[in-house]
Amino acid sequence: MIVTTRIRPTYRRPGLTLMEVMVVAAILVILAGVGAISVLGYLSSAKEQAAKVGVKNLEQAVGAYYLDNNQYPNELADLTVTLPNGKAALLPKEALIDPWQQPYQYEPTNLNPNTHVPHIYSQGEPGSGRHISNWD
Repeated sequence: MIVTTRIRPTYRRPGLTLMEVMVVAAILVILAGVGAISVLGYLSSAKEQAAKVGVKNLEQAVGAYYLDNNQYPNELADLTVTLPNGKAALLPKEALIDPWQQPYQYEPTNLNPNTHVPHIYSQGEPGSGRHISNWD
């Protein structure tokens, strides 16, 4: 007697199941979240560094003004106009704004007891309470 076996044809699925698609989507969401957190931390750090550089530039401009006029400017805006002796402005007006679009603060009568330099600072990110100062 001859026995014949019927072999079933195997079929390949042409796509992914719903569960596989959901797992891939969940992995992508997790990776995007981790990436966003690290990018936002980097942006915050970059703004703080830019504010530190801005404060140092203002301090140097105030020092140059003092050397030319034997007195500190009354306000930072004095650094953006042509000096009385005909020299060009020490800074552009944009240099008076910190990375958070707030004006830098300047206290011409508040001198550092060690360096005798006026206090210049940024109030930092709004709500953070962290000041970035030339006295730090």
